Amino acid sequence: MINFLDLAGTFVFAVSGTHTAMQKRFDLFGALFIGFVTAVGGGTLRDILIGNTPVSWMKDINYFYIIVAAVIFTILFRNFVQKLRKTLFLFDTIGIGVFTVIGLEKALMIGIPIPMAIMMGVASAVAGGILRDVFSNEIPLIFHKEIYATACFAGGVLFIILYKFTSLSESFTVLSTILVIITIRILSVRFNWSLPRLPKHHESHGD
Repeated sequence: MINFLDLAGTFVFAVSGTHTAMQKRFDLFGALFIGFVTAVGGGTLRDILIGNTPVSWMKDINYFYIIVAAVIFTILFRNFVQKLRKTLFLFDTIGIGVFTVIGLEKALMIGIPIPMAIMMGVASAVAGGILRDVFSNEIPLIFHKEIYATACFAGGVLFIILYKFTSLSESFTVLSTILVIITIRILSVRFNWSLPRLPKHHESHGD
């Protein structure tokens, strides 16, 4: 199930990146590049940091096929994709839940301390979106607007609690974590939740 959701999340993230590239009027190479880094950016960062090289997508050609298919799909059916924005939001949210769990599990498997393992889960989920926004000349979404990385962090904490301190099955732990991340993300958008912004610093000018 996790492998399937991983590939499905990769497809949706690639669609998200390609859709952004099209809105910015990038050329075909630009669309492919943005789709690619959005889809695998988080996993690449995670694997490099934990020393899992070559990184996962380089060892499985299916990732490449899925990303190319997502780019072609988004370009050919751009009007359909535009109408599916709410659906894409849902799958994007599922994707960050899945990638959070994958990052956490990979980090824990090699003995990384719990706080760092949670951060690996968050990085897996959000780094691709950060790269998409940076390369598209936008302020990354997670830094200024919505509850995004915070949902992943909360899910990661829940995963650790269930994994370390209960006898629940791994499947239940994984599904619970993903559902909590999805719920927090949807509620935050529905009710316009956000973290408090830091006050702007005003410099004083002397005579």
